[in-house]
Amino acid sequence: MELQMEDSEKTKQIVVLLIGPPGSGKSTFCDTVLRSSHRPWSRICQDIISNGKAGTKAQCLKMAINSLKEGKSVFIDRCNLDREQRSEFIKLGDHGIEVHAVVLELPAQVCISRSVKRTGHEGNLQGGRAAAVVNKMLQGKELPKVNEGFSRIMFCYNDADVENAVNIYNKLGPMDTLPSGCFGQKNSDTKSQPGIMKFFKKVTALPGASSNGATNTTREANEKTESSRVSPAKLGSTDVVPTLAFPSISTADFQFDLDKASDIIVEKAEEFLPKLGNARLVLVDLSHGSKILSLVKAKASQKNIDSERFFTFVGDITKLRSEGGLHCNVIANATNWRLKAGGGGVNAAIFKAAGPDLETATRVRANTLLPGKAVVVPLPSTCPLHNAEGITHVIHVLGPNMNPNRPDNLNNDYTKGSKTLREAYTSLFEGFQSVVQDQSKFPKRSNQTTIPDSCQNIKEDSERNKKFKGSQDKALADNLESGSLEDTRDCGQKVSKGWSTWALALHSIAMHPERHENVVLEYSDNIVVINDQYPKARKHMLVLARQENLDGLEDVRKENLQLLQEMHKVGLKWVDRFQNEDASLIFRLGYHSVPSMRQLHLHVISQDFESDSLKNKKHWNSFTSSFFRDSVDVLEEVKNQGKANVASEDLLKGELRCNRCRSVHPNIPKLKSHVKSCRSQFPDHLLQSNRLLARPETKE
Repeated sequence: MELQMEDSEKTKQIVVLLIGPPGSGKSTFCDTVLRSSHRPWSRICQDIISNGKAGTKAQCLKMAINSLKEGKSVFIDRCNLDREQRSEFIKLGDHGIEVHAVVLELPAQVCISRSVKRTGHEGNLQGGRAAAVVNKMLQGKELPKVNEGFSRIMFCYNDADVENAVNIYNKLGPMDTLPSGCFGQKNSDTKSQPGIMKFFKKVTALPGASSNGATNTTREANEKTESSRVSPAKLGSTDVVPTLAFPSISTADFQFDLDKASDIIVEKAEEFLPKLGNARLVLVDLSHGSKILSLVKAKASQKNIDSERFFTFVGDITKLRSEGGLHCNVIANATNWRLKAGGGGVNAAIFKAAGPDLETATRVRANTLLPGKAVVVPLPSTCPLHNAEGITHVIHVLGPNMNPNRPDNLNNDYTKGSKTLREAYTSLFEGFQSVVQDQSKFPKRSNQTTIPDSCQNIKEDSERNKKFKGSQDKALADNLESGSLEDTRDCGQKVSKGWSTWALALHSIAMHPERHENVVLEYSDNIVVINDQYPKARKHMLVLARQENLDGLEDVRKENLQLLQEMHKVGLKWVDRFQNEDASLIFRLGYHSVPSMRQLHLHVISQDFESDSLKNKKHWNSFTSSFFRDSVDVLEEVKNQGKANVASEDLLKGELRCNRCRSVHPNIPKLKSHVKSCRSQFPDHLLQSNRLLARPETKE
């Protein structure tokens, strides 16, 4: 491919591949940028490239080369949904031209609806035929990756994301460039969007479905959809049968063996169904090709379990009634030990759909959860899940972790893992049983549109759930004795707090420094100083608070201000000592918004970040984003407002940016290489209020 550039001194050219099915907004994206951008652009659209008619990929490549020779940047407006379709266009970057991808990963329903309803489309893809085409395209979709040759990939999941991307390219001047890397991706493993077949069935009745090909495709889609539907008796009516919808626990991110998991699910369902009256259990998964659903369905059939009361269902667990017609009053959440809206999958989806009400209601019941345990959380009437889907309770449950890349994995110990998974399903089904019994005893309350969530009502619910909690009493007592669990059951206080064994190490040192002389550098009645066991910089120390019930920053109140001041003062003392040894060292003092280990601790960390222990994005962003709360700011907030502000854990998923110049880098090795040589001034906010601690002669 011959490509000799002209006017290279006047513009830094870019080839942007728009990636998305028909209806995702590629043409609108291009037109919007072309109307207002100061950079010369050329839009190359295969639908109209041959004198206003559809053309070929080769024609698109030829036009792209000619546009680049003229000094223009290029938008490739075609679907580009698989790696092979993109490869020739990426080769345009062999000549020093940046190749970007903008992935319009909008919901399948949106793309189909737009395609079906539009008129006058350039490629005449509209009406009923469009639905079949979009569906077929999405089945073979491959999301782009940086290693294909892209210098930048940007994912857009909704209109706000698209608007942001448009603004970014709108503002590019002829000589401007954009940071390299992958931005905004939620799930790198997704190949086709879930729920598309169900929606596809809905649009077949729309006008314009005159093509025989579209009709045949529609018929095949309908047949696939029917396999995931349930009988009318299962869809419920105004007299809703108590129903628990639950995902497969631990088989996604925690990587529990599917065959073993399916045995346990069927075993526990068979055990509990006789105890649940007419209530139903429904195993839910997003994917039509779900292996766990197939295994459970087959094994339940072999055991002749009543398929009216235990069955599988394909759909979004947060939209079972509105999108699938399945009425469920209780859903289970495969959560994390912190009971927070972190990570992805079911946990993130449920917390997002329920809004802040679920987090608030959860905190009344528990702050953390141990593997094999569950906690029942009644939803207030203000919760969107309650209003839109009729969900009265969410049951958080935590299963065993078999993923070797996650902390506290069981190292393939399926004896222990299977035991924990059985305990998890037992806790889950016992929790559901308590809800069923509650609703049978208090039918009027269960049918009300408003569920009181005052302190007194929570106490009442607690009393009604004694049977469920009774099964946990022994474990509770055992953990209390070992010091790994707190039990403060009064209303408004923590119900329980469980920490993994490794996460208790700092608490143990803080409470008993005399037992840890080999690691303790200094201690007094109020603080303990140690080196971080896995330092993220040349100098990295922790100042631990020795006060009980201060697990992290969110526990701090005004009465702790004097303790925080002492911790800060001790941190400054150690900074001074280190800088006497090496005046070039620059430090920050601060707290993580959400600690990974129990016991409030202040980080004293140098800003070189030279460490083999700094290995991933979470490590980096925990010290260089606003997730890291500077000690001076915490002191000011506690003094003025009685508590410290806590940032979201979502910040840990952000871009890898240099802590000085804020440039973006694709991975940790490249970031570290850059940071080692970067001499840019630190961001302005760090140069204020003594957030950055440097000797005067070294401050930059």
